[in-house]
Amino acid sequence: MTESVPILPRIRGPEDIKKLTFPELSRLAAEIRRCIIGTVGKNGGHLASNLGVVELTIALHLVFDSPRDKIVWDVGHQCYAHKLLTGRYGAFSALRRRGGLAGFPKRSESPHDSFNTGHASTSVSAALGFLAGERILGGGGMAVAVIGDGALTGGAAYEALSHAGQLALPLVVVLNDNKMSIGPNVGGLSKYLSRLSMKAKYQLFRRTFDAMVQRIPLVGEPLHQGIQRLKRAVKAVFYTDNFFVDLGFEYVGPIGGHSLSAMVQVFRDVRRLGRPVVIHVITRKGKGYNNAEEDPGTYHGVSAPAPRGGLSFTEVFGRSILKAAERDGRVVAITAAMEKGTGLSAFKKAFPRRFFDVGIAEEHALIFAAALAARGLKSVAAVYSTFIQRGVDQVIHDAALQKLPVILALDRAGFVGEDGETHQGLFDISLFRPVPGMRILCPAGAAELHLMLDWALGEAAPPGGPIAIRYPKGEVPVEEAAFSRPLVEGRGVWVSGPEGAGRICLAFTGGLYAEVLRAREILAGRGLRADCYNLRFLKPVDEDYLASIMDRYDLTVFVEEGIREGGFGEYALALARKRNCGGRVLVLAVEGDFEGLGTRRELLKANRLDGEGIAAYALSGVSGVSFRETSKSFSF
Repeated sequence: MTESVPILPRIRGPEDIKKLTFPELSRLAAEIRRCIIGTVGKNGGHLASNLGVVELTIALHLVFDSPRDKIVWDVGHQCYAHKLLTGRYGAFSALRRRGGLAGFPKRSESPHDSFNTGHASTSVSAALGFLAGERILGGGGMAVAVIGDGALTGGAAYEALSHAGQLALPLVVVLNDNKMSIGPNVGGLSKYLSRLSMKAKYQLFRRTFDAMVQRIPLVGEPLHQGIQRLKRAVKAVFYTDNFFVDLGFEYVGPIGGHSLSAMVQVFRDVRRLGRPVVIHVITRKGKGYNNAEEDPGTYHGVSAPAPRGGLSFTEVFGRSILKAAERDGRVVAITAAMEKGTGLSAFKKAFPRRFFDVGIAEEHALIFAAALAARGLKSVAAVYSTFIQRGVDQVIHDAALQKLPVILALDRAGFVGEDGETHQGLFDISLFRPVPGMRILCPAGAAELHLMLDWALGEAAPPGGPIAIRYPKGEVPVEEAAFSRPLVEGRGVWVSGPEGAGRICLAFTGGLYAEVLRAREILAGRGLRADCYNLRFLKPVDEDYLASIMDRYDLTVFVEEGIREGGFGEYALALARKRNCGGRVLVLAVEGDFEGLGTRRELLKANRLDGEGIAAYALSGVSGVSFRETSKSFSF
């Protein structure tokens, strides 16, 4: 193959790369990096993490036989090279776009994506499950878990490692050490012993020797145990980190994660090993792109180019908590490896002793926050809505049961967009509304977010309970005077006009403010006046006041950026029936399957939660015809 002919477009699957020479594989690695940089620059996505594992991905597909051998990518945010090597080059330009390739592994997309991932610390459990299943069903495939980039800070990974050591199945765990997780175990002797322990002759000798010792009458088993203890003690002298060895794994490394020949040699040895092994690979996050190499945190995830106007909700939260901390020395902030993503960088710089990044460990973060609250501090745990799902038990057991006022700043609530179904924040309302003592607030703009955080911090004294403030990913809308009105617990606020003037009430969760105003304009063009009620509180609720609204208006439509089942709208509908309210009540929320790829705008439209969809739904309620009929005849 000549230098002028690109290699990547010719790759239809892993079998094609097995035919290439090492010089050609190096060219392929460079082409993959150029493809990833170009695509992510247009579509957004995870950049630095993918650039760091190109050679590692090539080596895995050279040695292992996917899809018979299962390769599980932890989090999955580093799977772009894997997608390119498994026949998806032609579709790669649509990465993270509606109808295109997912930014994470997806079983429905390719047989080479063995397990869907999107949240951290799951790979070892999944790979071990595949391996145990193979043995039960009589198969012979192998399983590889690729973990790193902070995912080894999650407790689930350690639970799986412990179980893997117990089962003693030939699980391969590739520890991708890019200096964002475990530090390197350096030393020439360590490398030599690790390589030596992988040799087939050594393994054959060890198994034969162990069997001989165990067959010695009377003393065989005690002698064998003594030899094992001695071996572990000798290893401890030479290994600065033998945690994996103690769990029952063989440990290989560290090896250079950008040296194809070194990795291929080790992976081939490991295939023949027949027992659990950790391969410690050193990579450079952002490899091949100077900006990403120098600042891998910033270039971990890159947004698609888009015009920026005002502040985002995240930035407003960051400013609000900083001001609160300046006023009150008891305010503390906790995050789970999302300092920048949750807007806490300025807080960390200003108050390092009151800032805690616990790593990718949401469960611990919430228990830790509850204990801080029990001690009398005002603890604010900033977590993405999709990741708070991992801490539901802790919110209930460790905060709500003890009436501890832990404040949950739930960023990226509602539709998040191009990261797909694993990252949509649609379940927090349904998960937490049933929890006794829970309070849930939903701001529509910057002033409300500031008011709500101050309110929550003011309430943060026992007795109490968890307080969740949920807000979307995106920019705050243009301020309205109503946003600055003081909070009245359990009640919302009327926006863009007085209450009671129209036949229709559009009651909405804050992130849908702009869409509801658009719906109001459309309905006005049809001769229908709609009043807009920003709910503010999703719990607690002044039921008398809410019931009076549903009784007063001919039609009340609850518009909710969350899953319908168990959401606020269903609660309001039940209240209307209980109170025999005279008006008609409809609920417009997210229904059906998990939401996939698309921009927030596309996802709102697909779920009828854009202005046009809300207006059509309200019109169907007024006219008495079905939404389907209304939407067909409705001219926008």
